[in-house]
Amino acid sequence: MGAGLGGPSCSMGCSTIVGPLLSVTDSSEVLSSIHTVEKLIKELHSVPADGSNGDLHMAERGHLSNGVSIQHAETGVILRETQSMLLERIASEMNRLKFYFAHAKNLPFIENMEKRIQNASSLLDTSLGHCFVDGLIHKDANAVYNCLRAYAAVDNTRNAEEIFRSTVVAPLVQKVIPYSSSGVVGGSTGDELEEDYKQIKHLIAEDCTFLLEISSTENSGLHVFSFLANSILKEVLWAIQQGKPGAFSPGRPTEFLKNYKSSLGFLADLEGYCPSRSAVANFRAEAVYVDFMRQWNIGVYFSLRFQEIAGSLDSALVGSGLTAIQKSDSEQGSSQSITLKQSHTLMECLRSCWREDVLVISISDKFLRLTLQLVSRYANWLSAGLSARRTRNSGSNSTSEWALAAAPDDFVYIIHDLDHIAAEVCGSYVEDVLEILNSCSTEEVLDLVKHSILQGGKSLKDLVPSVIDSIIETLVEKCNEELKQLKGVVAAYRMTKKPPPVRHSHYVSGVLRPLKVFLDGERASTYLTEETKGELVQGAAGKITGRFNELAADIVDTARKTETSLKRIRKGAQKRAGASSDVSDHNVSELDRICMQLFLDIQEYGRNLAVLGVEAAEIPAYRSLWQLVAPQDKQGEISF
Repeated sequence: MGAGLGGPSCSMGCSTIVGPLLSVTDSSEVLSSIHTVEKLIKELHSVPADGSNGDLHMAERGHLSNGVSIQHAETGVILRETQSMLLERIASEMNRLKFYFAHAKNLPFIENMEKRIQNASSLLDTSLGHCFVDGLIHKDANAVYNCLRAYAAVDNTRNAEEIFRSTVVAPLVQKVIPYSSSGVVGGSTGDELEEDYKQIKHLIAEDCTFLLEISSTENSGLHVFSFLANSILKEVLWAIQQGKPGAFSPGRPTEFLKNYKSSLGFLADLEGYCPSRSAVANFRAEAVYVDFMRQWNIGVYFSLRFQEIAGSLDSALVGSGLTAIQKSDSEQGSSQSITLKQSHTLMECLRSCWREDVLVISISDKFLRLTLQLVSRYANWLSAGLSARRTRNSGSNSTSEWALAAAPDDFVYIIHDLDHIAAEVCGSYVEDVLEILNSCSTEEVLDLVKHSILQGGKSLKDLVPSVIDSIIETLVEKCNEELKQLKGVVAAYRMTKKPPPVRHSHYVSGVLRPLKVFLDGERASTYLTEETKGELVQGAAGKITGRFNELAADIVDTARKTETSLKRIRKGAQKRAGASSDVSDHNVSELDRICMQLFLDIQEYGRNLAVLGVEAAEIPAYRSLWQLVAPQDKQGEISF
């Protein structure tokens, strides 16, 4: 290509002359140039028209074995090459003329020749267009190469790009996406683009590679053309806008994302034709590329996904009660899966954020933020419910009503789910997210993503103690109801001759019963770990024993004060009767009998604690209780 070029040696660079500036006041230079152009145009018109137009082209295809047809084809090639070489020389001279005109357009002799220059330029454009089209139709590499150099010389790349678009690209694209100025025509179904792109890429490879390779010839100066953007992509964009406008609509998120990803794949395929990284950068900077990307309103798409995903979780969290997931018979008694619908919905929403058919990698930061918001929303729902349960008031927050109606067994589900979710979020979930982002993120970014997700999982795990406290509070209330019977000890011995006790009171066996029933229940047995059970038992035992100590201390203190008052009254009566003041009642006092009964009771209570795995002696309140009611000879050691 380019062999035998006979024009000026600077046919591509006269607009950037860096040598000494020619005197634009010398009219002979301008006249010489315009005469050269007009002479070359006459010479161009004297060249016979290419007889191998449409009819001859068909003849070439059908009868190439015929000697005459071959001769005609060869003649057509020679004519096109001759025309294209002349056109390149004309373009070079026109470039020189435009240079003169631009720098001396106000001079009289230049103004007088303006019309001649315009006519020459118009003739050049027309002839160059015909030759370029003819070269494209016949895939004449030399002719096309020379025409492109001519277009580049006169800085008219847009015309070449538009001719290629209308002559070659548009017919190809319309085979795949038929359209007219009024929109879709017959043959186009649906708005999906994936299959269309496959066909278009195949046609480009077959019919456009020819020109793309010529325009990317090294050191040819043809890099100024952008056929990928202004011919191919422009036509594809126009075809989609006219034939399948719904493809750009984010109103159907799933179809929109599929089309968007197919479009990115198509752009990547076009970039494969770029000979260098700088060419790729130039392609992406083209106005049509920017316009094409602007068609995909990712912001609206994300808003719709946000509403869909976050709305799903919100709907699950609104309600007056917890909803257990119905399990199949094979799953009954299993502790390996989430138990509550609310928790299940959270995990489904978290997974949705990073599903291939949802995630847009270019806005992965927004999906990460949504991930953390989902975790925070679930945590706030739990925290608000626990707070409402403590205060016995949900206020105006309808999402807290569930906590007021929940039984301790219901909170077992919550503890299990929190452990399960936290373990998954901090384990396989975060690893999956990092794997997705690994190809497009730096190590520093991945560390930040990992840290933020792990913090989210930890925030859920940190709620477990509060849930355990809520269970303990409820169970302690039930146990304390049994402890109220402690007052019966006073009634049993006050102002009576009842002998000292020999066994514990009946109420003792019921004090820890609510706690034991809870621990032996199916849910606690299935879903609570031994560690959690131990924490729960220790917490409840401490609070119950504290209440036991408070009630017992109050009874003993009241009994002691009563006994002191009675002794004072008796002494006064004895003095008035003249009896000896050292006369004493050798019977066991009410206080002693009460303390004896309480001592028997706390021993049995201690044994019941031991059954639950609690060392009574390790509870400060129990030690205080022992010191309060134990006989002097047993104060030093707690045993029962």
